[in-house]
Amino acid sequence: MRPIAYVHTDLPEKFGTPRQCGIAPSLKGRIVFEPEFRVREAFRGLDGFSYIWVIWEFSKSKPKAGESEHWSPTVRPPRLGGNKRMGVFATRSPFRPNNIGLSSLKLEKIDHDDPEGPVLLVSGVDMIDGTPVFDIKPYIPYSDSHPDAADGFLNETDRSQLEIDFSDELQDKVPDDKRAALREILALDPVPAYKDEPDRIYGMKFAGLEIRFRVEKEKLIVVSVED
Repeated sequence: MRPIAYVHTDLPEKFGTPRQCGIAPSLKGRIVFEPEFRVREAFRGLDGFSYIWVIWEFSKSKPKAGESEHWSPTVRPPRLGGNKRMGVFATRSPFRPNNIGLSSLKLEKIDHDDPEGPVLLVSGVDMIDGTPVFDIKPYIPYSDSHPDAADGFLNETDRSQLEIDFSDELQDKVPDDKRAALREILALDPVPAYKDEPDRIYGMKFAGLEIRFRVEKEKLIVVSVED
């Protein structure tokens, strides 16, 4: 397969990127298609759907030069503390036999007037900037939604959100239209569950900024925001 588009987001690296789509609903993205696929007719009818399925590539999970391409049948989900193994096909780990990702994103708008249009403006993204896209399909509620579905071992995980200590002085360094998404990301706790180091300072890149913070029990404390 070859990419038909690339996703552009405020997240240049894996750390801090939401682990699932939709859990940071304010996090925006732009899906920009390769010139060959910038054909208005190819999007006819898509604006009638609220959500889309995006099939994409874990492009940063490829083995580096000289590394083996061998895959592991089990992985350590971070939300289980990193010390319990689950089958790779029971997880959404990026380390898979084929590096395919699948996300259901809210379709905010199809921008036909953008110089690179048609461009899809989406929200609830869980991809880093530059992620390759293989296909787009409409989300169909009557067949794709299963409210009574079991969620397996995820019942064992803590889904509570962190309290955010983020001073007005530091928030003022973040553009107004980016603050809600940043707070959602931080509240989800970007730090793997197996790391419990309240004095450690972590850093994540977001929208051209370096956000530095520490996590103390149920509270995330932002300590600096720098370009």
